[in-house]
Amino acid sequence: MALRSRLACGVLAVVCTLAVGATLAAQARAKASAASTRAPAAWTPARTPDGHPDFQGVWANNTITPLQRPKQWEGKSRLTDAEVAELQKFAAQITENDGDAQFGDSFILAVLDHIAKPNSYDPGTGNYNQFWVVERDWHDRRTSLIVDPADGKIPSRTPDAEKRRAAEIEHRKAHAFEDPEVFPLGERCVNFTVPRLQAGYNSYLQIVQASGYVTIMNEMAHDARIVPLDGRPHLDPRIRVWNGDSRGRWDGDTLVIDTTNFSPKSDFMGSHENLHLVERLTRVGRDILNYEFTIDDPTTWTAKWTAMIPLKLKNEQIFEYACHEGNDAMADMLRGHRFEEREAAKKSSR
Repeated sequence: MALRSRLACGVLAVVCTLAVGATLAAQARAKASAASTRAPAAWTPARTPDGHPDFQGVWANNTITPLQRPKQWEGKSRLTDAEVAELQKFAAQITENDGDAQFGDSFILAVLDHIAKPNSYDPGTGNYNQFWVVERDWHDRRTSLIVDPADGKIPSRTPDAEKRRAAEIEHRKAHAFEDPEVFPLGERCVNFTVPRLQAGYNSYLQIVQASGYVTIMNEMAHDARIVPLDGRPHLDPRIRVWNGDSRGRWDGDTLVIDTTNFSPKSDFMGSHENLHLVERLTRVGRDILNYEFTIDDPTTWTAKWTAMIPLKLKNEQIFEYACHEGNDAMADMLRGHRFEEREAAKKSSR
């Protein structure tokens, strides 16, 4: 009798232990499930001595995502992992061939069109090869950098802007090589525009912060924009500069930069002195800085448009962008054309 009693008590103890264990396990699973569905905690950036987010460092724009949504992706805002993997297979063929360097959006457009050996310049003249461009970043699954309009396309140009652009192109054709100022600003190594969009080639920038100021230096071509944050007004509208006049402010943890006063000779995609640029920089992770910019020029486009580039932090150093090595290239181009003119004159006089 005593033995049966002890056995019964033992069985009851085991059952109770199992029941309690099962209950605790169920509670643990419920907590784990709740934790897995809960939104991740917001990332907290390091702070500068004045309490603002620390953006300092070298940042790169090497994204493969094109500025505008290609026709192959119309109506599609993001790619799947499988689609990206398929694109990467063909992209590897382009880089393995060590063909012409593909700058900016030309790389992904060649992939989409299945052009294994694309030529980005006149093959007879020669060009950089793939050695000179960096490996592109495929982590951004978006199909366009443009976020507004929703179709990922730049709004249409105004009729006046179309006429102005056509006249500029015609003038360059008619007066090519007559003097240095006929060449585009980039070929003259004078200015590469703000905002700088080209990815994969000299597409790095360095940010330095000090009390009341932020400095942004682009690798191409070592232009440093010193942005005051003290609320001072823009320069007199009569004062015009290549990269505009920038004024910054903090909107929470986002740095907002308002830029006006561009030079009439500045050229951002056909926009000149009427360009109004608003940039928003937000550090969303240790290695990611979201760079959003809005373009507003009613004399060039029928509506504003906005794009966002995810910049990645790099443990790198920015070196001087030589552009025209030894400052000889521009003089050589003009000298070569003068030679051709003399040769043509000799032939016509015979």
